[in-house]
Amino acid sequence: MTLTGQIAVFLGATVLAVPMFRRLRLSSILAYLAAGVAIGPFGLAVIDDIEGVMHLAEFGIVLLLFVIGLELQPSRLRALRRSIFRFGLLQVASTTVVLTCIAYLLGLPMNAAFVTGFALSLSSTPLVLQLLAERRELNTQHGRPAFAILLFQDIAVMPMLAVLPMLGTTGATQSLGATLLGTAKGFGVLAVLIFGGRYVLRPLLRFVAETKVSEVFTAAALLVVIGTALLVNEVGMSMALGAFVAGLLLAESEYRHELEADIEPFKGLLLGLFFISVGMTTNIAVLGEQPLLIAGLVLGLLAIKALLLWGLARVAGIPARHASPLAVSLAQGGEFGFVLFALAVGDGVMERGLAQTLVIVVTLSMAMTPLLIKLHAAFIEPLYDRDEPTRDFDTIDDPNSRVLIAGFGRVGQIIGRVLRMRRISFTALEASVAQVDFVRRFGNKVYYGDPSRLELLQAAGAARAEIFVLAMDDIEASVRTAELVQKHFPHLKVFARARNRQHAIRLMDLGVRYLMRETYYSSLDMAQNTLEALGLSRAEALESIRRFDAHDRKLLEQQRLAGDDEQKLIQTAQQAARELEGLFEEDVRGTETAATDQEKTQATA
Repeated sequence: MTLTGQIAVFLGATVLAVPMFRRLRLSSILAYLAAGVAIGPFGLAVIDDIEGVMHLAEFGIVLLLFVIGLELQPSRLRALRRSIFRFGLLQVASTTVVLTCIAYLLGLPMNAAFVTGFALSLSSTPLVLQLLAERRELNTQHGRPAFAILLFQDIAVMPMLAVLPMLGTTGATQSLGATLLGTAKGFGVLAVLIFGGRYVLRPLLRFVAETKVSEVFTAAALLVVIGTALLVNEVGMSMALGAFVAGLLLAESEYRHELEADIEPFKGLLLGLFFISVGMTTNIAVLGEQPLLIAGLVLGLLAIKALLLWGLARVAGIPARHASPLAVSLAQGGEFGFVLFALAVGDGVMERGLAQTLVIVVTLSMAMTPLLIKLHAAFIEPLYDRDEPTRDFDTIDDPNSRVLIAGFGRVGQIIGRVLRMRRISFTALEASVAQVDFVRRFGNKVYYGDPSRLELLQAAGAARAEIFVLAMDDIEASVRTAELVQKHFPHLKVFARARNRQHAIRLMDLGVRYLMRETYYSSLDMAQNTLEALGLSRAEALESIRRFDAHDRKLLEQQRLAGDDEQKLIQTAQQAARELEGLFEEDVRGTETAATDQEKTQATA
């Protein structure tokens, strides 16, 4: 097959596999692997030139490591150094030691066992971060240490990439003098990179940026990555290591974001190609030949890593209810395992058959992670809720505030700070124990309690208060609270935060008059500044925003009256859009007529 035909096959496999796996809420990495299995010699055999594909795909890893280096700013590393090295180092070291010992006892040579243990100690950074973000758990007591561990794992790959060639058959036979000479060359090249990054790369990028030709800057970015990778490779070190060092050196430069944006499309495609090539080398028949062995290895990997993570978290003082989800989230293998297995085969550290088995094990462990997290949330987390003593609501010692704030998160805290500045008394109620404990650490006075409970509102002095600020994040809880207040405390003026239009409509149906949609006013403010930047006067921009605001409020009321009638909602939105366009067209014609009349008057004078 021609090169053009191979490219068409790769793109077609990507377009078909990735959307399908994303609909199943599975990682795109698994999609690339499945696509590779399908088109490879162990599948449909559409492409059989695996070696040629692997050589090209290696640049995907090079670009990935460069981007990781760009993101690991030294200042960020310094700020997180305790969490990173306390959790990350302990996790990688302990897991590597345990898995290496197990692999050696199962009959692997020591070098192969060590690479296997280290590779399996790594977790999947994109998969875990995506799952935590979807569940809004990145900032929890298990989300923060999970991020620190993943960050250390990304850093820990670099030394292994440097050591891996020395563990292979070629590295084992060279003399001590040759090894020392190669090490000296490596340090010399890294010194050149560090010096060049500060005194050559930045001025070069500045010179290229001054041309203001985007494709030239993209070419310069690719040249920096490939050039440093080839330079490091010449002294026997990993190309990926050179790219990582280059990215780290440019992490705090003024061109970091532009470099990352220019590299990202190439990185994504070539990295996808790498995972496809890994899938092409995967002999899926091994799963059919040894299903019990594969199943045992997958379950063993998940169990061992989870137990070690849970134990480390408990030793570090993390409560059991947070140590448990941390262990489940990071128990799988990671994408860097594929990288290390492929390089290990090339360097003669392990046999291809072993690498194929390990790739299948890592792939299955990644595929099982979303299911394990769901099972943990369904069956394990309720046990912690049952075993832990329930915390009683706080006793409110000052029920005479003029303002009640329900929900003390992002919105409620800002309102509270403004009221405190004006010395206006308020009572803040928050239903999340974690949020209450967090804001109290910063000196805020907030009561733990559920604002949707009538007895709590009565105890907080809702009968004597003047204003009720509804700033709760949860939409259903917000609606329940608004209904309760409107029914039992109709004298209160309710100022409600609405997450979106649907939330706003539900609150309007309950009779809430003062609504603030979460991003609406900030969007209007940004639109006003955009109009002014485009040349409109401040008065013209404000008038445009005023008209749009009035029109949108009218549309919101019409949509409320339409209820759940989808066809009517669509017709209302389309009609409103036409009316808005007509309104501003009249403004433009009126402005042009006024300008023409003014010119005639000046000409007559």
